[in-house]
Amino acid sequence: MALSSLDLCNRALVRVGARPITAFNDGSTEADICNLLYTPTRDAVLSAYGWSFSTAQINLTTPIAPPLADYSVAFNLPSDFLRALSLGAGGRGRGVPFRILGKVLHTDMNPVTLTYIFRAVEADWPAYFDMLIIQRLSAELCIPLTENTSRAENLLRMAEVEFARVRQIDAQQDTPQRIEDFSLIDARG
Repeated sequence: MALSSLDLCNRALVRVGARPITAFNDGSTEADICNLLYTPTRDAVLSAYGWSFSTAQINLTTPIAPPLADYSVAFNLPSDFLRALSLGAGGRGRGVPFRILGKVLHTDMNPVTLTYIFRAVEADWPAYFDMLIIQRLSAELCIPLTENTSRAENLLRMAEVEFARVRQIDAQQDTPQRIEDFSLIDARG
């Protein structure tokens, strides 16, 4: 069963000993704080790692006005873009140099394939990621709701441990990448 943003916040609220909310705008202090902290916390955790469920590739083929310097082609980034992982061309997903300035990608190739982290909706998250968001939200909500810094620090440490565990689980969703170009391997012949 997929959890909604409200469900995730309520589980985090319970973990810090606060009352659950009925909506993000129900007028309670808990709802106001959840409304302020949920979206930036979600986006920060999503963009912190190349999660398999939140990674996509898109072909960028329609350039916009060229950059002023360094690169010759510019593309608008997708609306759900959080972070770039790589840029490629000619059937490859990586290997093309690029720079992101604001919401624009600069490169010297056209067309290109962008591999990026997108803002995945809660219904598409695996259960292991739900637990990470709940743990991280608990840490974020603790100080504004309880004013207990030592408890907040403990919750943040627990969130960091959970992040490492969840990252390991997610990494098992893909074949490990091999080293392609490494001078010491090349020297051995």
